[in-house]
Amino acid sequence: MARTRRSPSGKRSSSGSAGSRAWYLLIHQLPPEPLYLRAKVRQRLARVGAVALKNAVYALPRREECREDLEWIAEEAVAGGGEAYVCEARFLRSRTDSALVERFRAERNADYEALAETIEGPAAPAEEEPAARLARGRKRFEEIARIDFFGAPARGRVERLLAGLDDAARRKGAAKTDRRERLTGRVWATRPGVQVDRIASAWLVRRFIDPKARLRFVDPKEPRGPREVRFDMVGGDFTHEGDRCTFETLLARTGLREPALAEIAKIVHDIDLKDGKFGRAEAAGVERLLTGLALANPDDEDRIARGLVLFDELYQSFRKNPVLTKEVSK
Repeated sequence: MARTRRSPSGKRSSSGSAGSRAWYLLIHQLPPEPLYLRAKVRQRLARVGAVALKNAVYALPRREECREDLEWIAEEAVAGGGEAYVCEARFLRSRTDSALVERFRAERNADYEALAETIEGPAAPAEEEPAARLARGRKRFEEIARIDFFGAPARGRVERLLAGLDDAARRKGAAKTDRRERLTGRVWATRPGVQVDRIASAWLVRRFIDPKARLRFVDPKEPRGPREVRFDMVGGDFTHEGDRCTFETLLARTGLREPALAEIAKIVHDIDLKDGKFGRAEAAGVERLLTGLALANPDDEDRIARGLVLFDELYQSFRKNPVLTKEVSK
């Protein structure tokens, strides 16, 4: 409360100056039941960046989008059996405004610092690709920036870290593109009697690495030919690594990150390694088709030709049906 004194005329006047900022306040009271309502309202308030003045009073700057956010939360509180009011307010002292602005900055600063730790601190996964870390970091940064109403100082640090990640992702992407370019004009050799992993890998090479790639089917003991790349065989350039099949190894080492290819990789893995790692329901059907393909086509060239068509169609099913892709990934 501002102190008051009497003027010479006997009228009361305020000794404090009115604050220059206007704020929106949410004043609410929630019932003890249901229990989830308090947590829900608290989470919603945190998501829109509101700062608590008291347990049941929250503030946001006087912006149209802030008023709308608070009104939606008030409606949820009322729908849950509580009481809630949104009002516009000004504080009598400007230093109250300043203190509240600093509260907002401090809370966003904490958010930015936590994000910075996930990008470069001990919690940052060292094995994660820069592009994946960049995408995750940008998403979180945008969430924080949207409610950073007063320019928290730590924002600059995060922006610099994200710029560094962007550079790293570009360099790595360029290196993988160069790697794929170095694989063009080569002869791709594998063992005869091709089955799922070799058929899928040949499709990946022909469709995404080198459309004019020549294929050879050789005994692993044969001397390596000039400009030959060997796959899915002992001592091969691309073969099983850890718990990855050859198709997965090709994807990882050439930087091919299309979601549809990732879905196919899971199916090929489950058929080839039979470890049920991804539990793909489609694996049994695709395996049956490949078994029929092999039985009907004893010649490896014919198997590859038929396999290209099969995997083309499987690829289109994922690439052009994102809803299906999401459903089968659950």
